[in-house]
Amino acid sequence: MTAEPVLGERPLARAHQLANKVPEVTVYFWIIKVLTTGMGETASDLLARTLGPIPAVALGGLALVASLAVQFTLRRYVAWAYWTAVVMVSVFGTMAADVLHVGLGVPYAVSTPAFLVVLAAVFALWFVSEQTLSIHTIRTRRREAFYWAAVLATFALGTAAGDLTATVGFGYLGSVALFAAAICVPALAHRLGALGAVTAFWTAYVITRPLGASLADWMALPHTRGGLDLGLAPVTLAWTVAIIGFVGYLAVSQPGRGAHAAA
Repeated sequence: MTAEPVLGERPLARAHQLANKVPEVTVYFWIIKVLTTGMGETASDLLARTLGPIPAVALGGLALVASLAVQFTLRRYVAWAYWTAVVMVSVFGTMAADVLHVGLGVPYAVSTPAFLVVLAAVFALWFVSEQTLSIHTIRTRRREAFYWAAVLATFALGTAAGDLTATVGFGYLGSVALFAAAICVPALAHRLGALGAVTAFWTAYVITRPLGASLADWMALPHTRGGLDLGLAPVTLAWTVAIIGFVGYLAVSQPGRGAHAAA
């Protein structure tokens, strides 16, 4: 599932144009994306339990700012920098959703639609400014800023949605099945010509978050909460190793290769 070119898109000023900053949307993209969502979920919980909520949020925020600073200084897609930023967004996005629920007592039934509104607002501002939501043309700083704002909002939304389904009767394993089925819908709709590529991409992107997070929670959490009781630290470590393996493979096999530029 890839994002589509947009007709009538405004030409980019060559003086400010970068190489595309987003990786190609292949099966490896989706595998790593799901892995980062699960790792971010368990890493966030592990940090909160080890350091306490406030220090964990502060550390997560600093790591996010640092990773995005590195990402923005680059003029092309670099696998390790891009996916490090995604991991930090995953960790901090999880914390943002959890702080609202645990720290401020906001129900998931409220935070989920609230984050959906935030994401819609980001997309609206992005489209008004750039006339496209395509990831094929993330070649200016402004478009890159909109892209990462959308990514952060999708992680917060997906975290809240996954926790919502897990606490209203589906459980973690049931949520895995629910979101695994849900992610097939935009792919099938796009293949049948009923959904545009941009909409299909971002819909699937949002769903990967609760899918990966629910799977990681099911693996890590104790039997009393419906999990396999493998532990937060082992699951975080295992998913981190898997991410490093896949990103390392992409860095070697597809160095500097961003999303197709035909937009």
